[in-house]
Amino acid sequence: MCKVLIVDDEILVRQGIKYVLDWEREGFQIVGEAANGREALNSLQDLQPHIIITDIVMPVMDGEELTRLVKRDYPATEVIVLSSFSEFHYVRSTFQNGVADYILKPKLEAGSLLNVLQKTRERIPGLGALLSESGVRAETAPGQLDTLLSRMIAGYRLQPADEEFANLQFPHGMFCFFGLETGRKLLSVDAAQSPSDAADVQGTSLTTAAAAVSKELERSVPGLVQTVIPGGDPDTMLLLVNLQDEQWPALLQAVNRLAHKLAGQETELRLSLSRTFRSLRELAIVHQESYLKLRQYRFFLPDQVLLVHSELPKQEAQLPKFNLTLFTEQLKRQHLEEAFGDLRQYVDALSRQYDGDVFQFKSFLGNMIFNVTNQFSHLGELEEGKYGRFRAVDEANSADEAVRILDDFLARVMELTSAAALTPGSNANMAKLLQYMEEHYAEPLSLTELARHFHFNPSYLSSLFTTYNQEGFKEHLNTIRTGKAAELLRAGEAAISEISSMVGYGDHSYFCKVFKKYTGLSPSGYRRQHYGQE
Repeated sequence: MCKVLIVDDEILVRQGIKYVLDWEREGFQIVGEAANGREALNSLQDLQPHIIITDIVMPVMDGEELTRLVKRDYPATEVIVLSSFSEFHYVRSTFQNGVADYILKPKLEAGSLLNVLQKTRERIPGLGALLSESGVRAETAPGQLDTLLSRMIAGYRLQPADEEFANLQFPHGMFCFFGLETGRKLLSVDAAQSPSDAADVQGTSLTTAAAAVSKELERSVPGLVQTVIPGGDPDTMLLLVNLQDEQWPALLQAVNRLAHKLAGQETELRLSLSRTFRSLRELAIVHQESYLKLRQYRFFLPDQVLLVHSELPKQEAQLPKFNLTLFTEQLKRQHLEEAFGDLRQYVDALSRQYDGDVFQFKSFLGNMIFNVTNQFSHLGELEEGKYGRFRAVDEANSADEAVRILDDFLARVMELTSAAALTPGSNANMAKLLQYMEEHYAEPLSLTELARHFHFNPSYLSSLFTTYNQEGFKEHLNTIRTGKAAELLRAGEAAISEISSMVGYGDHSYFCKVFKKYTGLSPSGYRRQHYGQE
């Protein structure tokens, strides 16, 4: 795999690049991302990318400086620059430092990105030559099988001789992928049942863990063939397992025993077993549609030590679209317990849709945080912390972690709004607003105009109304106007058409409609009833 590092200070741009291509199928692997040149530079020693895709204008260290330092200290690493039309003069300077190519952000789509990546890959000694050849000669490399399997997974067709060589290495008729993943902490796992077979996994060595697991598989399923697929993430190891059809139940029992041991010792090691397949020609499609899917499902099922493709939990019915209009109305009326309760219930159901898109799940949570923050923008703490929350959701390793971030945010909103409601002066502000409306009801009054007059945020003013009144701004204004209209109708001096404009309604028919809604009678009916009572 050609390893790629993405550098951009905008999370959405990085996410867009990550999801615009089927990277592994095209022979590339995203090994990391950074928000500025300094972060990227600090990660190069560990990640060792072949290609860096970097923005130009970034905080801390821009793309121009990053390119200069990369080409000085890591001359074999190729750099592709992202820029807008207005930044093109920067691009010229990066070419002087040895940048491989550039992509204009408005033109950033799958075809153009892949074309630039492929051209850049051809510049890399060894890597370009390997991927451009039609096959690998058997006599050229001791690690030929690793190379062939890597190319098969990437979707490349091999020469018949190469395919025949690969088939000779696997004598049995059934294949599957067995993956191991680990977090930062990895406790010991006794992979054998007898003391003589004991093999402990210690520290954070995934290689040691894999050796212990491999030994258990060999003991439980004699004769099976295991091969490590090279080029994976540092925290994962992928085995291609070749076995006889009748050995499949024994393999399932073995991996379930391993999962039980791991769960009992609270290790962070996780296991994934793909669906079975019959031919190495299916390697790429099963890797893509079974093994990688299991890794994606892991985001929603983080506590399940073992995921087996054929034994996945029953999927729940597809959820309807979240009612954002109702949610926004509940926020405006300060019905926060009801609004947040509905949201939590929906997110809980959404997090159980384990075959859902991780990016879309995180985007939904981010959008909810944005909407709530926007509604309560007068609360400075929420506005100041929103980008940190967006970043935390984007970097969450599981749905549970992302949901906890949302729950903490909603709880904080409840605290801040409760404190704001009890703040001295809020009642005094409300009294001033009501007095102003009583004095100016006949004018074309609106929430925006009122907010401008009192130097309030319109969202805050709306929230203040629903906190201290049974009705919102518009309803309260209609109450005042219809009350004044009733007084004029009882006085009997002005025509009904004149009264509508006198109390602030420019449209007579609309006035009649509102008056009847609030009093139960039309203006003329109200006047007749009043005179009849007299």
